[in-house]
Amino acid sequence: MSERMREFVEEPIAFLNEGTQFLNRCTKPDKKEFIQICRAVGLGFVIMGLIGYLVKLIHIPINNILVYVTCL
Repeated sequence: MSERMREFVEEPIAFLNEGTQFLNRCTKPDKKEFIQICRAVGLGFVIMGLIGYLVKLIHIPINNILVYVTCL
């Protein structure tokens, strides 16, 4: 039973140690890298927005056809 308690205590400690190692290795991006990340995220937003818009454009006529057929 004491081994289970030891495992229960060691898991959070190991998680905290790995987390601090990760944060110590992280660096702040420079201006060029930051702009590149912003462009990639912006492009992703635009692409996902266009896909959503096209799906909505296709969905509206199909929905109207289905509603019209069910009303007959």
